[in-house]
Amino acid sequence: MGKKLYHGAAYYPELWDERVIEEDIIEMKKTGINVVRIGEFAWASMEPEEGKYDLSFFKNIINKLHENGIETVMCTPTPTPPIWYSHGHPERMYVDRDGKVMGHGSRQHACTNHPYFRERAALITENIAKEVGSLPGVIGWQIDNEFKCHVSECMCHTCKDLWHLWLKERYESVENLNEAWGTKIWSEYYHSFEQVPQPGPAPFLHNSSLHTMYQLFSMEKIAEFSDGQAEIIRKYSSAPITHNSSVFFSVDNERIFKNLDFASFDTYATIENYPAYLINSDLWRNFKKDRGFWVMETSPSYAASLASYAAPHPNGYLRVEAAAAYALGAEAFCYWLWRQQRAGCEQPHGSVLSAWGKPTVGYENVLEVADLKNEIEPIILSTAPSQAEVAITYSDRGKAFLKTESHRNLNHRSLVTDFYKRILNMGIHRDVVPEGADLEGYKVLFTPFIHYLSSEYIARAREFVEKGGIWIVGPLTGGRTENHTVHTDCALGELEKTAGVEVLYTFPMDDSGTVGRAFDISAPLGMWSSVFEANSETSVGVIEEGLAKGKSFITEHKLGGGKIVMLGSLPIGESGDLQLQKLVHHYSEEANVTLRSDVTQGTIVAPRQGDGFSVWFVINMDGNGGSVTLPQQGVDLQTNTVIEPGKLEIGKFEYKMIQFN
Repeated sequence: MGKKLYHGAAYYPELWDERVIEEDIIEMKKTGINVVRIGEFAWASMEPEEGKYDLSFFKNIINKLHENGIETVMCTPTPTPPIWYSHGHPERMYVDRDGKVMGHGSRQHACTNHPYFRERAALITENIAKEVGSLPGVIGWQIDNEFKCHVSECMCHTCKDLWHLWLKERYESVENLNEAWGTKIWSEYYHSFEQVPQPGPAPFLHNSSLHTMYQLFSMEKIAEFSDGQAEIIRKYSSAPITHNSSVFFSVDNERIFKNLDFASFDTYATIENYPAYLINSDLWRNFKKDRGFWVMETSPSYAASLASYAAPHPNGYLRVEAAAAYALGAEAFCYWLWRQQRAGCEQPHGSVLSAWGKPTVGYENVLEVADLKNEIEPIILSTAPSQAEVAITYSDRGKAFLKTESHRNLNHRSLVTDFYKRILNMGIHRDVVPEGADLEGYKVLFTPFIHYLSSEYIARAREFVEKGGIWIVGPLTGGRTENHTVHTDCALGELEKTAGVEVLYTFPMDDSGTVGRAFDISAPLGMWSSVFEANSETSVGVIEEGLAKGKSFITEHKLGGGKIVMLGSLPIGESGDLQLQKLVHHYSEEANVTLRSDVTQGTIVAPRQGDGFSVWFVINMDGNGGSVTLPQQGVDLQTNTVIEPGKLEIGKFEYKMIQFN
């Protein structure tokens, strides 16, 4: 890995006969597929009876693919335990929040924490790794498939026992837990860890601490399961290991990728939601900063199941989706799936070939991606994504807090994506970074929608500010403690003291008629908000109308060489959007952010850096065409012609590569 770009697909040879497999390999070569992912749902084919393993079919497939120039990412099949595991054993199965026990079928029906599941999963992983780990065709591994995609926190007896052990480790004594959670409320007081329930059925809402901590417990346990599989694989194979995840799932991605070798994501965003596609690339690039990420799954045309379907991509979109991924740091662009499934719950899903072996509606677009990959590969391999100057923190732990305290169905993923979209549309090159990210190289840091900020994060952000950075915090950030309770010293705890502000009160501003003025624009304010007492030097945004008239909703506090900006409320509507853009523009200018362009909405610039030169990938994502102003003379790498500085027009679903020396 690392010496070329990959164009791949998920493949399920266990579902097809030898004639079809031969036909598939011929077609893969025609479509420029140079890697496939296999094995992820094939546990029953590999271990048809408990303890009887047969990997010969998969060994032969890997070797046959390799002989034809197609490499393999081998998967562990643990999302789909066979019937011998499930039948007659409800105690091994996943239990949902309402107490329903899952039956066999679909996937993720087992509790991944059950000791017998862990034992059998370790054995199948070891057998696969032993058998295929040294084959030259295996260039990578994928653990399981989409952890916690259909399920979230399991409520079985195994999980209950592990939950109590986890609490003991975390709190040491039940008194500490009672104090941290404030359990005297509603007579929730516990006398032993064994009495602490799971957040299952209840007449009203559970204690916030219980609900959030159970999510964090579940996230930690699935990451431990991933770690265990990786450890087994490494005994038999030196190929790098990943997992195909998403911001949709009930996992902590930062924690999962911590002990894996490269990061991968799955996304099925349709064209009208292309920023949701791009945010994945800007985030996954930062889970493993020194190596390319993989787009492990995206549809060649449309996603579908027995219950739903999405709109097919317009012709031309798939190619620019791939161009954007590679330009933003992807090493691979892969489809789900190669050949349409003839059975099961995803039989209508988009694919490269139909179940009867004919090209599908997305086929021509796959050929375009193959041509694109060949054209841009030398440029991608001689450059790396430019260091962004603006970062937005994304937090799956923050997602857990917001799932517990969602107010009006707030969702961390969609809130951050919406916030991100504004910065994207302003032509600013940006990184989306996990909570633990190194802040070196950034000039502006945004931390929105994270109820709880750790002391460690605040310390790193403070250091970033003292060195000259501008830290913009909020809205809805810092108002809760580590245990998901309200601070009792001041509204935002340690953050408030660091930010040099005084929060007078917090309340929901939606539908309250509150209007705030900042950067010469008045806009309605919404969401749960913090209102600040500030003087003329520190106040940047003032409430003009509403319950807190005359008080501040945006403040500045100088610290060392930089400043902390508190955004206490979310400006809403068209004027709110404009006000937020003005805020972003103002602080980007002040911080001297240079890596930005005047690219029109719907088109992006992905800058890359080479040795003594840079390349702008200018890509139209929305199919409406666009333009950008080139800051200096450049060379169009497709036509090898000199382009003068000034306006450059981009056609519908067009991409250009402009080199600046």
